[in-house]
Amino acid sequence: MFKDSSMPRLLAAWFTAISILASTAWAQQTPTGRIRGTIESVEGNLLGIKTREGSDVKVRMTDNVAVFAVVKTELSEITQGSYIGVSAMPEPDGTQKAFAVHIFPENQRGAAEGFRPWDARANSTMTNATVAETVKGTDGQNILVKYKDGEKKVVVPPGTPIVTFVASDKSEVKPGAKIIIFGAVKKDDGTLEANRVNVGRDGITPPM
Repeated sequence: MFKDSSMPRLLAAWFTAISILASTAWAQQTPTGRIRGTIESVEGNLLGIKTREGSDVKVRMTDNVAVFAVVKTELSEITQGSYIGVSAMPEPDGTQKAFAVHIFPENQRGAAEGFRPWDARANSTMTNATVAETVKGTDGQNILVKYKDGEKKVVVPPGTPIVTFVASDKSEVKPGAKIIIFGAVKKDDGTLEANRVNVGRDGITPPM
């Protein structure tokens, strides 16, 4: 009887493909994620958070968690050479109209550098880059920012929230405080874990 010797190889290839697809799907289901909301409870390292979408989540802070206070600052603090993050909406002419700007401390220069979609608002963007030029314009401050793969022209309208990060400690982490976590990691058991939390000081809601 004739036997098709290619069948075992085809089956092996098929199982390998299925395994790769399953691994990819699993990886896509366990990404890092941003959480915005209000702290409702603190039990040791476990935070109960009411998200801006209205759901309740639990996030465990790591033992070495880095806590940063989000504090108000002034537009005048943004100067040539500053490393900033711009939350913005794209304009038809290609510029980015900022609705929030955060100034990174010097020791965080280069953090998440680049331009990408953002989830603060529908169709919003985030640009982390170095200020190359800043000039007052008729509709606000015009800022040219440059990053490793390009540059963006940004308009910062009057009244745009300007904040910065200040290294702090767990005393900032308390019920009622507004919080943003940039990278909550979903663990194998389904729990969320964070090694950095950013807390609005004096009632501030982190605007980014």
